Amino acid sequence: MSTASEYFRSKLEFEIDVMDVHEQLPDERFVLVDTRRHASWEHGHVPGALHLPTAFIPQQAHVLIPEGTPVVVYSWGPGCNGSTFAALAFAELGYPVKEMIGGIEYWIRNGLELETSAGVTQASTDPLVTADHGNAIQPVCSTDD
Repeated sequence: MSTASEYFRSKLEFEIDVMDVHEQLPDERFVLVDTRRHASWEHGHVPGALHLPTAFIPQQAHVLIPEGTPVVVYSWGPGCNGSTFAALAFAELGYPVKEMIGGIEYWIRNGLELETSAGVTQASTDPLVTADHGNAIQPVCSTDD
């Protein structure tokens, strides 16, 4: 196996995209963790996510999340490596962990629900990341064509 294929196989093992998280979240296969600071959490987060800023993971993860529970972490978006630092912190504690690529930015751009202090809202989709397939909005980032 080539070095490139090993790298990409490994990368796929530790990443999950926004739409896969959205589809799997109701099944409670993992704990979704928003790793951003408090002000960002208050600005809007994925409904059902647990708020645990990266700096507090080493001290609080075992109190809030049972050992061995799969964890998916997210932060702002592709221009922020906060979720990578959070994933590393969970991995070093022994948790099975994945990073939600795209972060909250692509969650919102896909038109998915967002929770704020005012309640749950749904943003309109961004045509750059979704496509209208006859009354059904589909993510453009799909391997199922």
